[in-house]
Amino acid sequence: MAVLIKEVEKDSEMKEFIDLPWMIYKDNPYWIPNLKSEYRKMLDVNKYPFWQHAKRRLFLAYKDNKLAGRIAAITDEMHNKIHEEKAGFFGYFECVNDTEVSRALFDAAKAWLKEQGAIYMRGPASPSSNDEYGFLLEGFKFEPVIMMPYNPKYYLKLSEDYGMKKAKDLYALLKSKYTGVPERIERMMERIKKTSQFKLRCFDIKNKERDVQIIKDVYNQAWEKNWGFVPMTDAEMDCAAEGMLQFMDPNVVIIAETKEGNKPAGIAITLPNLNEVLKHLSGAEGMMGMGLIGLLKFLWYKPKIKGCRSLIGGCLKEYRQTGLVAEIFYETAIRANGRYEWCEMSWNLEDNDLINKFDSDIGGFLYKKYRLYEIPIV
Repeated sequence: MAVLIKEVEKDSEMKEFIDLPWMIYKDNPYWIPNLKSEYRKMLDVNKYPFWQHAKRRLFLAYKDNKLAGRIAAITDEMHNKIHEEKAGFFGYFECVNDTEVSRALFDAAKAWLKEQGAIYMRGPASPSSNDEYGFLLEGFKFEPVIMMPYNPKYYLKLSEDYGMKKAKDLYALLKSKYTGVPERIERMMERIKKTSQFKLRCFDIKNKERDVQIIKDVYNQAWEKNWGFVPMTDAEMDCAAEGMLQFMDPNVVIIAETKEGNKPAGIAITLPNLNEVLKHLSGAEGMMGMGLIGLLKFLWYKPKIKGCRSLIGGCLKEYRQTGLVAEIFYETAIRANGRYEWCEMSWNLEDNDLINKFDSDIGGFLYKKYRLYEIPIV
């Protein structure tokens, strides 16, 4: 029977779109879903601020009258303006292991992107590089950490069978045990600190509005010109901060300022691995919808989190040759020691040799890879 593609228009179809992964991963012991309320918010064009400069269409695939897949087609005006390209994206891809279904989904996304003027399709981006990005390429026998994707291995073959080619690989390194910092790094840091023009401190929860503003100011400047990077608007940053403040550990969120003038210079954000809690909640509909048992589970497992994710680290461009980035990451490692048993450092661009080497030098090893694909739209 032919594959039927339907655009998501009704609430019932949106529910199918959100619920589909629970069918795909029902027998997979590694997949960890976020709360369904978070998926719902992220897809809501009236609530999630990313959609203020982006557009999307959601599609469902049915085969033999059964739901078999989903995909989002996404255009981001800001991305194309900054990178001076005509890119379209696909995201939120989930599919049974059937090339007929995956081809129909990719065709639907590509057709809509072509109407929007895109000349190639890249992904997955769900919905952007500031959210879940790429297909898992290596490391399938590890659970995903907070805000990182997981997928069946056959998604790679479905993409390549469609004609997609590698656009870029992303790396995740794991520091599996906090046993201090290697001696050579200690010696390097001693040299850097002797001439350092910066002072480092933790995020101040009592002055959270001030420190969130510092993170806003530094973040977009620090990562400008990076491959695929799109700066976040104030509304996007406020939305992200609101979510992170609910579970962040201020002890491992580092802010660097100049010793003279107290000017913001760099930041590093490390988050507790909330997935260690979420895996016990089975995607409950938010805090209010998880019920008493779910709430008790949340409160029980949250203090037991063992791991963290080093999410962001960087500095303003005028300080890039000062050793500040090394200072920030070193400070994070020291403060995390004794608080967490392990840390994932992700994601890094495959060709960011400086960061990949530093993460390796402080004891990290490459244990996961992710791949972004692209294909011309003709």
